[in-house]
Amino acid sequence: MGVQINPSILSADFVNLERELARIATADAVHVDVMDNHFVPNLTLGLPVVRRIAEVSPLPLDVHLMIEDADRWAPAYAEAGAASVTFHAEATQAPVRLARELRSGGVRAAVAVRPATPVEPLYDLLGDLDMVLVMTVDPGFGGQAFIEGMLAKVRRLRAAVTASGATVDIQVDGGVSASTIAAIARAGANVFVAGSAVYGDPDPSGAIARLRLLGDAPYEV
Repeated sequence: MGVQINPSILSADFVNLERELARIATADAVHVDVMDNHFVPNLTLGLPVVRRIAEVSPLPLDVHLMIEDADRWAPAYAEAGAASVTFHAEATQAPVRLARELRSGGVRAAVAVRPATPVEPLYDLLGDLDMVLVMTVDPGFGGQAFIEGMLAKVRRLRAAVTASGATVDIQVDGGVSASTIAAIARAGANVFVAGSAVYGDPDPSGAIARLRLLGDAPYEV
């Protein structure tokens, strides 16, 4: 599994999203954070905006749902044009059923966990998942500092994925930057969400290239 850089538009200019998408055209996907101000203390965008982003984006949409009742709403984001839909383990009652529903529609299915949520309960679900997202900050706001203690969680998850024989990407979101990405990659992640590290750079394409190079570090599990 190769290195993937998925810039988060949470750090973009929401008034000029089409232009902001063009600035990251060299990335692998655009990470779209959907927040409902209930599951997390922030409100971003919803179905109509995601649908429109899908229509104009030069990249596939990696949609991260930080919302309540994921079982009800996640399939609608798949129908809106997402290539990958990530729902939180803490917000679903039937993760396997939901993952299978998403995959049956041709969409990648992923589960996310907050920093305080263990990954061990996901081990038996790996065969039904395409990706697991390990949050390395408390979800809700961009620009937070990376929680270094989450590297051990990434290592445990990578070891479990390897032992299972499943083809599952490990994504990390929160505090990913040029100073942290190599350590995250060595722990076992291969998909990286970067917001301010990309959009805060005057040359987003250059920032993506640097992150891709630094993220190509061998696992040290």
